Amino acid sequence: MATQFDAENADNLEDIEKQFAVKAVVQAETYWNLISKVKASSFKLTVHDDDIYEALLEDFPEFKEKEKVAVINEDEMKSAAGKARWRAFCEKFKEIDDYNFGTLLRTRADGEYSEENTIFAVRIQFYAIEIARNRHGLNDWASGN
Repeated sequence: MATQFDAENADNLEDIEKQFAVKAVVQAETYWNLISKVKASSFKLTVHDDDIYEALLEDFPEFKEKEKVAVINEDEMKSAAGKARWRAFCEKFKEIDDYNFGTLLRTRADGEYSEENTIFAVRIQFYAIEIARNRHGLNDWASGN
């Protein structure tokens, strides 16, 4: 018989948290290595890029503006209203593997991953924002192109 897992009352297991952190760092390093070698506006991150980008602009029309996607305001993103908007967006992409897996997101497109320029987000937020940045050409500087 399967037991019910109550995430709200579950203990945080340090080893599991470390494994998640390692996976998030590896994903960030992989992405940085990619955009530092290849002109980011010339590639796709996923086979779903077009759908993700269209949904992002529908749900977050402000990201049509280059400046809005260039700098992510963490307080705005993680406010009650921001969380509600992002939750609705994220739920559209349940079919994407690890869509809700924790990952690292640069807050400013004009900087590398660093303690000051990185926040925790879920994978579909990362995809949406980085796809928009790539389409706006905001990550091309990283490869020198």
